[in-house]
Amino acid sequence: MKKILVVEDESSIRSFVVINMKRAGYDVIEAESGEEALELLSKSPDVKLALLDVMLPGIDGFELCRQIRAQSPAMGIIMLTARTQEVDKVTGLMTGADDYVTKPFSPTELIARVDALFRRLGGEGPADVTDIISGPFALNTRNRTLTKDGRQIRLTQVEYTIMRLFMENIGKALSREDILTGVWGRDYYGELKIVDVNIRRLRIKIEDDATNPAYISTVWGFGYKWGT
Repeated sequence: MKKILVVEDESSIRSFVVINMKRAGYDVIEAESGEEALELLSKSPDVKLALLDVMLPGIDGFELCRQIRAQSPAMGIIMLTARTQEVDKVTGLMTGADDYVTKPFSPTELIARVDALFRRLGGEGPADVTDIISGPFALNTRNRTLTKDGRQIRLTQVEYTIMRLFMENIGKALSREDILTGVWGRDYYGELKIVDVNIRRLRIKIEDDATNPAYISTVWGFGYKWGT
Protein backbone atom coordinates (compact mmCIF):
# COMPACT_ATOMS: atom_id res chain seq x y z
CA MET A 1 0.00 0.00 0.00
CA LYS A 2 1.15 3.56 -0.70
CA LYS A 3 2.19 5.19 2.58
CA ILE A 4 1.95 8.92 3.27
CA LEU A 5 2.66 11.18 6.24
CA VAL A 6 0.19 13.90 7.25
CA VAL A 7 1.59 16.68 9.46
CA GLU A 8 -1.04 19.10 10.77
CA ASP A 9 -1.37 20.56 14.27
CA GLU A 10 -5.11 21.26 14.05
CA SER A 11 -6.75 17.95 14.95
CA SER A 12 -9.99 18.62 13.02
CA ILE A 13 -8.13 19.36 9.78
CA ARG A 14 -5.73 16.47 10.32
CA SER A 15 -8.63 14.05 10.85
CA PHE A 16 -10.34 15.38 7.72
CA VAL A 17 -7.22 14.81 5.63
CA VAL A 18 -6.45 11.40 7.13
CA ILE A 19 -9.98 10.10 6.62
CA ASN A 20 -10.05 11.17 2.98
CA MET A 21 -6.59 9.80 2.26
CA LYS A 22 -7.58 6.43 3.74
CA ARG A 23 -10.78 6.43 1.69
CA ALA A 24 -8.63 7.01 -1.39
CA GLY A 25 -6.60 3.90 -0.57
CA TYR A 26 -3.55 5.33 1.17
CA ASP A 27 -1.82 4.02 4.28
CA VAL A 28 -1.53 7.08 6.53
CA ILE A 29 0.64 7.97 9.49
CA GLU A 30 0.05 11.31 11.20
CA ALA A 31 1.91 13.86 13.29
CA GLU A 32 0.95 17.14 14.94
CA SER A 33 4.42 18.73 14.97
CA GLY A 34 7.57 18.84 12.89
CA GLU A 35 9.56 17.13 15.62
CA GLU A 36 7.11 14.25 15.80
CA ALA A 37 7.12 14.00 12.00
CA LEU A 38 10.90 13.63 11.84
CA GLU A 39 10.80 10.93 14.52
CA LEU A 40 8.10 9.01 12.63
CA LEU A 41 10.02 9.26 9.36
CA SER A 42 13.13 7.83 10.99
CA LYS A 43 11.07 4.76 11.89
CA SER A 44 9.12 4.57 8.60
CA PRO A 45 11.52 4.59 5.64
CA ASP A 46 8.72 3.37 3.35
CA VAL A 47 6.86 6.71 3.45
CA LYS A 48 6.75 7.99 -0.13
CA LEU A 49 4.91 11.31 0.26
CA ALA A 50 4.35 13.91 2.97
CA LEU A 51 1.58 16.49 3.39
CA LEU A 52 2.99 19.32 5.52
CA ASP A 53 1.08 22.18 7.10
CA VAL A 54 3.05 25.43 6.98
CA MET A 55 2.01 26.80 10.38
CA LEU A 56 3.31 24.20 12.82
CA PRO A 57 4.43 24.67 16.43
CA GLY A 58 8.19 24.44 16.89
CA ILE A 59 9.72 23.49 13.55
CA ASP A 60 7.49 25.15 10.96
CA GLY A 61 6.49 23.53 7.69
CA PHE A 62 9.19 25.29 5.65
CA GLU A 63 12.02 24.08 7.90
CA LEU A 64 10.48 20.62 8.10
CA CYS A 65 10.37 20.54 4.31
CA ARG A 66 14.07 21.50 4.14
CA GLN A 67 15.06 18.76 6.57
CA ILE A 68 12.98 16.07 4.85
CA ARG A 69 14.29 17.08 1.44
CA ALA A 70 17.91 16.98 2.67
CA GLN A 71 17.40 13.43 3.95
CA SER A 72 15.03 12.13 1.23
CA PRO A 73 15.45 13.89 -2.13
CA ALA A 74 13.08 11.44 -3.84
CA MET A 75 10.16 11.84 -1.39
CA GLY A 76 7.07 13.67 -2.62
CA ILE A 77 6.16 16.77 -0.58
CA ILE A 78 2.95 18.81 -0.74
CA MET A 79 2.56 21.91 1.46
CA LEU A 80 -0.82 22.70 3.07
CA THR A 81 -1.21 26.39 3.75
CA ALA A 82 -3.94 28.83 4.77
CA ARG A 83 -1.84 31.68 3.45
CA THR A 84 -2.58 33.20 0.06
CA GLN A 85 0.42 35.53 -0.24
CA GLU A 86 2.62 34.82 -3.25
CA VAL A 87 5.78 34.79 -1.14
CA ASP A 88 4.55 31.89 1.00
CA LYS A 89 3.78 29.73 -2.01
CA VAL A 90 7.15 30.48 -3.56
CA THR A 91 8.95 29.86 -0.25
CA GLY A 92 7.38 26.41 0.06
CA LEU A 93 8.46 25.42 -3.44
CA MET A 94 11.95 26.85 -3.05
CA THR A 95 12.51 24.88 0.17
CA GLY A 96 11.90 21.69 -1.79
CA ALA A 97 8.14 21.09 -1.95
CA ASP A 98 6.75 19.56 -5.13
CA ASP A 99 3.35 21.23 -4.85
CA TYR A 100 1.10 23.21 -2.51
CA VAL A 101 -2.61 23.24 -1.70
CA THR A 102 -4.24 26.34 -0.23
CA LYS A 103 -6.84 25.95 2.51
CA PRO A 104 -9.73 25.55 2.37
CA PHE A 105 -9.48 22.71 -0.13
CA SER A 106 -11.88 19.99 -1.22
CA PRO A 107 -11.15 16.28 -0.77
CA THR A 108 -11.35 15.90 -4.55
CA GLU A 109 -8.63 18.50 -5.13
CA LEU A 110 -6.32 17.12 -2.45
CA ILE A 111 -6.67 13.52 -3.61
CA ALA A 112 -6.09 14.55 -7.22
CA ARG A 113 -2.86 16.34 -6.24
CA VAL A 114 -1.65 13.37 -4.18
CA ASP A 115 -2.56 10.87 -6.91
CA ALA A 116 -0.76 12.94 -9.55
CA LEU A 117 2.42 13.22 -7.47
CA PHE A 118 2.38 9.49 -6.69
CA ARG A 119 2.19 8.76 -10.42
CA ARG A 120 5.35 10.82 -10.94
CA LEU A 121 7.08 9.11 -8.02
CA GLY A 122 6.32 5.76 -9.60
CA GLY A 123 8.32 6.57 -12.71
CA GLU A 124 7.56 5.66 -16.29
CA GLY A 125 8.48 1.96 -16.08
CA PRO A 126 11.51 0.38 -17.81
CA ALA A 127 13.26 2.90 -20.02
CA ASP A 128 14.25 2.12 -23.61
CA VAL A 129 17.14 4.56 -23.31
CA THR A 130 19.30 4.41 -20.21
CA ASP A 131 21.23 7.66 -20.67
CA ILE A 132 20.36 10.95 -22.31
CA ILE A 133 23.48 13.05 -22.91
CA SER A 134 23.54 16.81 -23.41
CA GLY A 135 26.77 18.75 -23.00
CA PRO A 136 28.22 18.01 -19.53
CA PHE A 137 24.95 16.41 -18.40
CA ALA A 138 23.96 12.73 -18.37
CA LEU A 139 20.44 11.77 -17.35
CA ASN A 140 20.06 8.11 -16.39
CA THR A 141 16.44 7.25 -17.06
CA ARG A 142 16.67 3.86 -15.38
CA ASN A 143 18.01 5.14 -12.07
CA ARG A 144 16.39 8.59 -12.47
CA THR A 145 19.64 10.40 -11.71
CA LEU A 146 21.47 13.37 -13.23
CA THR A 147 25.21 13.96 -13.37
CA LYS A 148 27.14 17.02 -14.51
CA ASP A 149 30.76 16.35 -15.48
CA GLY A 150 30.43 13.04 -13.66
CA ARG A 151 29.19 14.61 -10.42
CA GLN A 152 25.70 13.61 -9.30
CA ILE A 153 23.15 16.38 -8.75
CA ARG A 154 20.43 15.56 -6.24
CA LEU A 155 17.02 16.15 -7.79
CA THR A 156 13.47 15.86 -6.56
CA GLN A 157 11.18 13.70 -8.71
CA VAL A 158 9.58 16.82 -10.19
CA GLU A 159 13.00 18.26 -11.05
CA TYR A 160 14.03 14.97 -12.65
CA THR A 161 10.87 14.98 -14.79
CA ILE A 162 11.50 18.57 -15.89
CA MET A 163 15.09 17.71 -16.81
CA ARG A 164 13.95 14.69 -18.82
CA LEU A 165 11.39 16.81 -20.66
CA PHE A 166 14.07 19.37 -21.52
CA MET A 167 16.74 16.85 -22.53
CA GLU A 168 14.29 14.99 -24.77
CA ASN A 169 13.49 18.30 -26.49
CA ILE A 170 16.93 19.92 -26.91
CA GLY A 171 16.69 23.29 -28.62
CA LYS A 172 12.89 23.31 -28.64
CA ALA A 173 11.05 26.16 -26.95
CA LEU A 174 8.54 24.71 -24.50
CA SER A 175 5.67 26.84 -23.28
CA ARG A 176 4.82 26.97 -19.60
CA GLU A 177 1.64 25.12 -20.47
CA ASP A 178 3.67 22.40 -22.24
CA ILE A 179 5.86 21.96 -19.17
CA LEU A 180 2.89 21.99 -16.77
CA THR A 181 1.11 19.30 -18.78
CA GLY A 182 4.24 17.22 -19.34
CA VAL A 183 5.27 17.24 -15.68
CA TRP A 184 2.15 17.74 -13.58
CA GLY A 185 -0.43 16.26 -15.96
CA ARG A 186 -3.50 17.57 -17.76
CA ASP A 187 -5.71 17.28 -14.69
CA TYR A 188 -3.46 19.45 -12.50
CA TYR A 189 -5.49 21.83 -10.31
CA GLY A 190 -2.74 24.31 -9.48
CA GLU A 191 -1.33 27.50 -10.91
CA LEU A 192 1.03 28.05 -13.83
CA LYS A 193 3.63 29.81 -11.69
CA ILE A 194 4.65 26.48 -10.17
CA VAL A 195 6.60 25.98 -13.41
CA ASP A 196 8.60 29.19 -12.95
CA VAL A 197 9.48 28.46 -9.32
CA ASN A 198 10.66 24.94 -10.13
CA ILE A 199 12.76 26.25 -13.03
CA ARG A 200 14.33 28.77 -10.65
CA ARG A 201 15.10 25.98 -8.16
CA LEU A 202 16.51 23.75 -10.88
CA ARG A 203 18.77 26.52 -12.21
CA ILE A 204 20.30 26.93 -8.76
CA LYS A 205 21.25 23.25 -8.83
CA ILE A 206 22.57 22.86 -12.38
CA GLU A 207 23.79 26.24 -13.62
CA ASP A 208 27.28 27.62 -12.99
CA ASP A 209 25.58 31.00 -12.48
CA ALA A 210 21.83 30.79 -11.85
CA THR A 211 21.44 34.52 -12.55
CA ASN A 212 22.97 34.06 -16.02
CA PRO A 213 21.78 30.61 -17.07
CA ALA A 214 23.63 28.82 -19.86
CA TYR A 215 21.45 25.73 -20.10
CA ILE A 216 17.85 26.64 -19.29
CA SER A 217 17.11 29.83 -21.19
CA THR A 218 13.96 31.91 -20.88
CA VAL A 219 11.85 32.44 -23.98
CA TRP A 220 10.23 35.69 -22.94
CA GLY A 221 6.45 35.70 -22.90
CA PHE A 222 6.36 32.00 -23.77
CA GLY A 223 8.37 29.57 -21.69
CA TYR A 224 11.82 27.94 -21.58
CA LYS A 225 14.33 26.17 -23.81
CA TRP A 226 17.15 23.71 -23.13
CA GLY A 227 20.42 24.09 -24.97
CA THR A 228 24.09 23.38 -24.24
